[in-house]
Amino acid sequence: MEWENQTILVEFFLKGLSGYPRLELLFFVLILIMYVVILLGNGTLILISILDSHLHTPMYFFLGNLSFLDICYTTTSIPSTLVSFLSEKKTISFSGCAVQMFLGLAMGTTECVLLGMMAFDRYVAICNPLRYPVVMNKDSFVPMAAVSWFAGVINSAVQTAFVVQLPFCRNNVINHFSCEILAVMKLACADISGNEFIMLVATTLFTLMPLLLIVISYSLIISSILKIRTSEGRSKVFSTCSAHLTVVIIFYGTILFMYMKPKSKETLHSDDLDATDKLISMFYGVTTPMMNPLIYSLRNKDVKEAIKHLFNRRFFSK
Repeated sequence: MEWENQTILVEFFLKGLSGYPRLELLFFVLILIMYVVILLGNGTLILISILDSHLHTPMYFFLGNLSFLDICYTTTSIPSTLVSFLSEKKTISFSGCAVQMFLGLAMGTTECVLLGMMAFDRYVAICNPLRYPVVMNKDSFVPMAAVSWFAGVINSAVQTAFVVQLPFCRNNVINHFSCEILAVMKLACADISGNEFIMLVATTLFTLMPLLLIVISYSLIISSILKIRTSEGRSKVFSTCSAHLTVVIIFYGTILFMYMKPKSKETLHSDDLDATDKLISMFYGVTTPMMNPLIYSLRNKDVKEAIKHLFNRRFFSK
């Protein structure tokens, strides 16, 4: 009898900005432009990190992984979101939703861990420069990147497996642009406290622990920089990690803003607030990957020189 109010769902409806057709057209153009910038910017960084021998270092190896990760992360959701903006049918199959959940969570987790690894790399480079070639050799930084990807895949596989096993009722409307795991969990007609506990443990291990590593690394880095007597010397040393620190602030700052900002009871169920939250979430998923290559290009002389060298070789060698 308990199954009378349940049905086997074969697809979900992605609410997105339904009811705001003019906004959908506007954001289709904006998100499409940003997606093209993401592909070009991160693709260029990957290309120069491979072709320029001067960039065959741990930092740029991690940066290449971060750029590839950003391309994968945005590709899991942006193309389908763009299609939904122009289509009256805003549905996704149950299996397609599961794949989207898995890929999105895997990429997000991997980025958190990878940013922690990059912070450790900067700590060794600045605080222990003489030992840097020994500590951060190829036998170290390649496994570090592999662990980041492995952590993302394992965390996502476990959480997605538990979510797809939940019983879902007749309500199949996901109040989001894509199959975000928490939005899907809320549709289940069962106790999800176990899933929430698993998510809490995963968040602690794969989001807060890397953040703690970043905080400790940069505390030691700043302490080391302050010991340098000349302002020119401090500026030169800080420039080697300023790009990564900027990316970390944008990445974690947006996460904290989205998930920890207070919501009053009067506006908690407001449609306007709901649409605003979804737009913030969407731009978080697009803005950070778009800003990463710009930040590393504008604040890094090695990257700018490599880009100039690449274009000169391609267009003027003949």
